[in-house]
Amino acid sequence: MFVNKLDRERASFSRTLDDLKARFGAGIAPLELPIGEEAGFRGVVDLLGDVAVTYSDGEPTEGPVPAEMADEEHSVREALVEGIVVADDDLMERYLADEAIDAKELGQALAVGIAQGSVFPVLCGSATKPIGVDRLARFIVEEGPAPTVADGPTAAFVFKTIVDPYVGRVNLFKVLQGSLKVDDVLVNGRTVADERFHQLSTMRGKEQEPATEVPGGDIAAVAKLNDTTTGDVLGTRGAQVEVEPFSPPAPVLATAIHPRSKGDEDKLANALHRLQDEDPALKVERNPETRQTLLWGMGETHLSIAIERLARKFGVEVDTEDVKVAYRETITGRAEAEGKYKKQTGGHGQFGVAFLRVEPLERGAGFEFVDEIVGGAIPRQFIPAVEKGVAETMESGGLLGFPVVDVQVTCYDGKYHPVDSSEMSFKMAGSLGFKEAMARANPILLEPISELVVVVPEENQGDVLGDLNSKRGRIAGTSPAGGGEVEVVAQVPTSEVLRYAIDLRSMTGGRGRFELRHSHYDPVPPNLVDRIRAQAGEARAG
Repeated sequence: MFVNKLDRERASFSRTLDDLKARFGAGIAPLELPIGEEAGFRGVVDLLGDVAVTYSDGEPTEGPVPAEMADEEHSVREALVEGIVVADDDLMERYLADEAIDAKELGQALAVGIAQGSVFPVLCGSATKPIGVDRLARFIVEEGPAPTVADGPTAAFVFKTIVDPYVGRVNLFKVLQGSLKVDDVLVNGRTVADERFHQLSTMRGKEQEPATEVPGGDIAAVAKLNDTTTGDVLGTRGAQVEVEPFSPPAPVLATAIHPRSKGDEDKLANALHRLQDEDPALKVERNPETRQTLLWGMGETHLSIAIERLARKFGVEVDTEDVKVAYRETITGRAEAEGKYKKQTGGHGQFGVAFLRVEPLERGAGFEFVDEIVGGAIPRQFIPAVEKGVAETMESGGLLGFPVVDVQVTCYDGKYHPVDSSEMSFKMAGSLGFKEAMARANPILLEPISELVVVVPEENQGDVLGDLNSKRGRIAGTSPAGGGEVEVVAQVPTSEVLRYAIDLRSMTGGRGRFELRHSHYDPVPPNLVDRIRAQAGEARAG
C-alpha cells in the first residue's frame, strides 16, 4: 500500500493506517512514518533502517530520526519487527533473546512474508512533491517477489496500447513464459494470425531503448503489429497458454460529443477509434433515438482527459452537451380516425383516404399493422404505403416528438381515385390518420428505467437509500456484500442517474461503486410531463 497525498489538508496517515488495519487485519505492516503533516510534510522515517529521509525539491537526504518522533518511531518499529520475525523461527529466537537484527535480515524476512501473502507493507509519501516515490520504486524491486514465469513455449500478454503519431500503434506486453527475440513469430490467440516482432524496445518514460531479447517476466514494447490490441495473448503456434481474460472496467458516466467544425467531423470517427485502442475503458456509442454520439468513461476526469487527448494527440476538437434521455410515447386507449390526403396541382392530383384504428399493445411489443381492407376499398398495391406512412410517423415522433411504441394499427377502410391515387398519397393518408387517431387514444409519455446495483460501505447505506428515494427510485432489496459493505439493488428512472457516478463519489468519498443497465420503460408521472415537453421544445428550437 502507498498512502499518497500526505501534503494535502486534513491528510492523516494514522487515521488511514487504522482504516487499513480494520479492513485487512493484522498483516498490515507500516514500514514508514511521515515527518510533518499537511503542508509541513517533508519526509519519512524508514522503520527498518531506523533513519529519517527528508526531501528538498525531490532530492532525499538521510539523517537521524527527529527527537520529537523518537518514542512513536520506537513503539511502531517494535510492533513491525515482531510482525516480521514471527514467520522465521531463527529470527524469533534472536528477537526474544534481545539480540540485534539488522535491516538486511529484516528485509529478507519481510520479502518472504510478502511472497506468501501474509504481510502487506505500507509506505507513504506525496507523488506531486515528490516525497517517497523513489523509495516506493526501490522497495518494489528489492522486496517484491519476482514475477512468476512458467516454463514452456514463448507466450506474451499485451497489457497496454499506445498510438504514436509517427510510429503508429505500439503494444506494451509482458512475457509470460519462455523468452522473446527480435523477428520471432507468435500467433494472436484472438485473431489466430501470425505476428512478427520486428523491433523490440524497453520504455523509459518517453524514451525507447532497443532490445534484442525479452526474458520471461519482463515487459517491453513492439511497434507495427498487424492486428493486436490490449488484452490479446500471443504465443508459439500450438502452445497451450491459459491467461485470465482481460475485461476493462464498465464505464459509468457519459457525455454527448459533436465535432466543432467540418474538418473535425471528417477526422472524428478515426480519432475515437484510436483513442479506444489506447484506453479500452472508454466506450463510444451512437444513440439512434436521440441522435447523439456518447463518449463513456469512468468519471468526469477520465472524460475530460480523453477529450483533451482528442485535441492534443489527434487534432480533433469536440464540443460537449448534456446526454438526452430516450423518452418514448404510447397510447392507453382505443380510437379511430380518417386520414385523408387530397391535392390538386393541375394535371394528375393526389388522393388517398385511409381509415385507421389504434389500440395499445403490451409493453415491449413494438408495432403491429393489421390489414382489414375488403372489397378493394384500397387497392392491394397501396396497402404497404399506408403501413410505411404510419411506421415513419411513429419513428419520427408522436405528439411530444418522441418515438411511438407498443401500438397496433388497423387499416379497416379507405377510398381511392383511379387516376389521382398513388403510393405517396396513401403514405400521407396513413401518416395523417395515425396522428389524429393517436391524439384521441389517451397518449402517454414513457421513460426508460435503469436497474442500479450499488455497493457501498455500510455506514453510507442510509445516505444512498435516501438519495435513491429522492430520485424516484424503487428499492428492490439490500444485502451484505462482505468486507463491511452492503449491496443495494434499485430501479431508477434513467434521467435521474445520468450523473450518478458523481453523486455516489460525493456521498461515499469515492468508496462506492455501481453497475447500471437498462431495464424497461414506465409511464412518466403526469406532474413531470409538462417539464419534459418544455425541455424537448427548447432542444428542438436550439
